[in-house]
Amino acid sequence: MRLLFIIFLFFSSNVFSAEMSSEKMPKHEWSFQGVTGTFDRAAIQRGYKVYREVCAGCHSMKLLYYRDLIDVGFSEAQVKVIASEYTVLDGPNDDGEMFERPARPADRFVNPYANDNEARANNNGAYPPDLSVITKARKYGVDYIYNLLLGYVEPPKGMEVGNGMYYNKWMAGNQIAMPAPIADGSVDYDDGTDNNAEQLSADVTHFLHWAAEPEMEERKNLGIKVILFFIILGTIVYLAKNRLWRDVT
Repeated sequence: MRLLFIIFLFFSSNVFSAEMSSEKMPKHEWSFQGVTGTFDRAAIQRGYKVYREVCAGCHSMKLLYYRDLIDVGFSEAQVKVIASEYTVLDGPNDDGEMFERPARPADRFVNPYANDNEARANNNGAYPPDLSVITKARKYGVDYIYNLLLGYVEPPKGMEVGNGMYYNKWMAGNQIAMPAPIADGSVDYDDGTDNNAEQLSADVTHFLHWAAEPEMEERKNLGIKVILFFIILGTIVYLAKNRLWRDVT
């Protein structure tokens, strides 16, 4: 029993010291935070441009359709133009053959690779994760994605980074196969917004969170209505109870 107690203290102290030595994940201010938070449509549109020019070459978004972009302020004509820049495999035609055609708004976002093996072969064996729900799939969500994009720094003295790997202070193990994707001026914004690395990272993270939870605003609005309903109902029930039982001693 004493030996088990010593082992428990040893491991618990190591875990505690590791937690104490790890840096706390910084929090970023987001417009969609809180009960009444909403998406910033302009930020989502800018974030889509960052995804399109920086991320889409490696990362897929299999759950998103081009027509979904209409919900964030793109016109139908703009979405048609965006979709037509990609090619999808369709068919079979009347001759029983598959053929390529320009993508339509009703098509899903085109995957940059034909299959998982091709994706790994083009990324030194590492598989680029699908970004459709990445902000919901990672601990700390949007803050993790934002900080990860900005977390490429020089490794500590004495630390060796593996071949084809890069040091990132927020990645588990601090080594990541993806090189730093974003730098100041990586993408030019049409609306004149400053395109420093922090702004680019915030915008693409905003876009990724909308993609993961496009119904967020409707859910929040419904939640507020439900809460107000129960407050009013509870008040009515309370007043009715007092009126019915006020003469009972």
